[in-house]
Amino acid sequence: MVNNNIIVFGLSSATAIADEICGYLKCERGKVKISKFADGEIIVEPEETVRGKHVFLVCSTCNPVNDNVMEMLIAIDACRRASSKEITCVIPYFGYARQERKSKPRQPITARLVADLIETAGADRVVCIDLHATQIQGFFKIPSDNLSAVALFGQYFRAKHIEGDIVIVSPDHGGATRARQLAEYVNAPVAIIDKRRVRPNEAEAMGLIGDVDGRTAIIVDDLVDTGGSLVGAAKMLENNGAKEVYFCCTHAVLSNNAVEKIHNSNIKEVIITNTIPLPEEKKDPKIKVLSIAYMLAKTIEAISDYKPVSEIYAMFND
Repeated sequence: MVNNNIIVFGLSSATAIADEICGYLKCERGKVKISKFADGEIIVEPEETVRGKHVFLVCSTCNPVNDNVMEMLIAIDACRRASSKEITCVIPYFGYARQERKSKPRQPITARLVADLIETAGADRVVCIDLHATQIQGFFKIPSDNLSAVALFGQYFRAKHIEGDIVIVSPDHGGATRARQLAEYVNAPVAIIDKRRVRPNEAEAMGLIGDVDGRTAIIVDDLVDTGGSLVGAAKMLENNGAKEVYFCCTHAVLSNNAVEKIHNSNIKEVIITNTIPLPEEKKDPKIKVLSIAYMLAKTIEAISDYKPVSEIYAMFND
């Protein structure tokens, strides 16, 4: 039973997962009123007292990204002005994370801008899951936790008991560390696809480093957006002798016709988490959703009880 000095609010993008979290914590989700003026301005009003409490705001800054970012900032401000003791933003999916560096002249580093806005609004701590780039954690001057769903995927594939040899595939060089982490869970080698990004949301596979011939290939990434790179990678693995292709990622953005591409591809199964809500029209027999609510609930419990967050990962090692 979590202590009575915390309150968990689920904002518009995260009411379902907030309810799951509260179920594990054995507490009621905090009541909050979110509405808009005629011109689109957002107003967030907690409908119960937060005075002296540690407030946890659960909000994924997914589509509509700008509305969800503003909603979170306004909620932070409302709680701070209502005399909350601490405010922790639980952000399962951190929008703008792909703008974490200048890849060419005159580009913004918007991930840093969003981090600054969260701090300025009055947040005391941030909890995220699988940030697109680990350096984003350093954009915050306040304490920040970057959890990972890789342990959850490792648990899933161990329970699946896939026959034959497995190889974990990173879709690019940047994801090699993530692939190595999953490989350690399932005791498998790693392969890397050499990919070049032509323009935003468009990349082409150049080559394959490693052996996938006769093996079941599991591609692991932090997110899937339009699905074009994923389908191309899966086809390349098949052409290089992969027996079956699975894909797992934390954040299912699934823009445009991504689900249709996945459905018509050679990918056997796509495993995602619920960091981003999956609407009915995007559900598909190939797509399986794992919940990260328990991990977040135990994280909230650890933070509120001043215990190490790192111990949570031990729960997924069996």
